[in-house]
Amino acid sequence: MTPTATLPPRAGLGLKPEHYAEILSTAPDVGFFEVHAENYMGDGGPPHRYLSAIAERYPLSLHGVGLSIGGARPLDREHLKRLRRLIDRYRPQSFSEHLAWSTHETAYIPDLLPLPYTEETLATVAAHVCEVQDTLGTRMLLENPSTYLLFEESRIDEIDFLAAIADRTGCGLLLDVNNVMVSSVNHGWDPVAYIDRFPLDHVGEIHLAGYDETVDGEGARLLIDAHGSAVRPDVFALYRHLLGRIGAMPTLVEWDNDVPAFPDLLAEATRVDRAIADVARHALKVA
Repeated sequence: MTPTATLPPRAGLGLKPEHYAEILSTAPDVGFFEVHAENYMGDGGPPHRYLSAIAERYPLSLHGVGLSIGGARPLDREHLKRLRRLIDRYRPQSFSEHLAWSTHETAYIPDLLPLPYTEETLATVAAHVCEVQDTLGTRMLLENPSTYLLFEESRIDEIDFLAAIADRTGCGLLLDVNNVMVSSVNHGWDPVAYIDRFPLDHVGEIHLAGYDETVDGEGARLLIDAHGSAVRPDVFALYRHLLGRIGAMPTLVEWDNDVPAFPDLLAEATRVDRAIADVARHALKVA
């Protein structure tokens, strides 16, 4: 297993088909683009033509949503083969997946479902991560989840669970700050304390996104990881706190639903780049 190349410590954006032509014609100043692996598993066609052209100009982050790393059944070998072909073809600077499951027997569930944090689950996830890394020939990043319920049988703290997987497998971690906020509000955790306890030395990439908000049956706040709006102020403040702890780091702005015009996405990336530049300037002053 060899590590992927490093993404630049800048803001990245998700690559959307409606923006292909504009990106190629205007060459915007973006640190990198992320693509969802499952959208490019066909053998050819316009998606690959555009992605090949963009990959010549920008670093790529490949993000999977269908491996079902936390599933109890064996990983889908054909899916892994398709992932390997994508990685061999585009040589992305980062590959990541979710700490979640999304399959049951032969059915695929279009959602990222939570796991009970037990020793049994830990062993299963660690074995799956090792299999993924061995098959793909690259180090992967595992993303912390956004969750809406907790399992009574959980015996391991979420942060300790992620740290143990990284220690056992050598994988890295993808720290999604929006997921931290969503889970913290939903479960009554302190999001700053979560960031402060997180094993930051394993982090290879950060995610930001917008959440939706409603109330649960008892009238308490309930956040939903919706990816359909700009990054919320509380999430961005938490991100600035994280940067103060970890320093400049590649950061993706996720906006997957109700996708706006590209200039609006670029404005979000510019806001993130400014925050990264601020922490870099502060580090220089301290040094």
